[in-house]
Amino acid sequence: MANVRHVPQRTPKTHIVDTSDIADATSFGWSSTNWSGYAIASDVNGTYKSVAASWNVPTVKASSGTQTSSWWGWLGRWFASLFGVGPSSSDAYSATWIGIDGFTNSNLIQAGTAQNIVNGSPQYYAWWEILPAAESEISPVEYPVSGSDAMTSTIAQQGDGTWQIVLHNQTRGWTFIKSGIQYTGPQTSVEWIEEAPEVNGTVTALANYGEVSFHNVTVNGANPYLQLSAAGIMVQNNQQVSTPSAPGPSGNDFNIQDGAAQPPAPTA
Repeated sequence: MANVRHVPQRTPKTHIVDTSDIADATSFGWSSTNWSGYAIASDVNGTYKSVAASWNVPTVKASSGTQTSSWWGWLGRWFASLFGVGPSSSDAYSATWIGIDGFTNSNLIQAGTAQNIVNGSPQYYAWWEILPAAESEISPVEYPVSGSDAMTSTIAQQGDGTWQIVLHNQTRGWTFIKSGIQYTGPQTSVEWIEEAPEVNGTVTALANYGEVSFHNVTVNGANPYLQLSAAGIMVQNNQQVSTPSAPGPSGNDFNIQDGAAQPPAPTA
């Protein structure tokens, strides 16, 4: 079974060099080889005690380059996964998630959904993770996920100092709750991210996820009033592969799109 981790590979506070496809690109605050979205940071430990958002699970499709071409090709991918030598070059991955910490430190508590192309077929599931451990996949039998499902997630510190993760699939009517979590990170950043995760120690190619809308975004139960300077793009092999929009007028939502073109901001 593949070892999947959601580890940041980012350069915060670095402006974009190639601005040819981006309007007002210098307003973006950071870039990464595997993250894109929005992140807010503080210098004060304990600043962020909860984070939340809603999104629709993006639908991924296998391109001609990710189709399983033969039985031998399938066997090679299975062998590589079994022995942990990295993902197949024809596989592609994406993860949509919220988290606390990770942007300016090596800690991170997070939860979200995975939308991958593995062995030529779409793969969907929900997960949670606390670094440095690998992700914990949430049973897709008990908690099924499909493209376009409406998801809501909350990560919050409880009164006794432990943490709770909640993932709710409105479309399928289930709620996953993980309580009593011991987490000791500094609580100095919050994120809403579209990611190409690390599989067996290798950052993967990003699956074509189309577009995702993050809405009802909150920090400590309140509107974070997002600014474009908190947004970042993903760059792989010198190509911009994932780009967020400006925040919507309410400051608590944004769109993010596969590719270099910046999507329009939410209108309401």
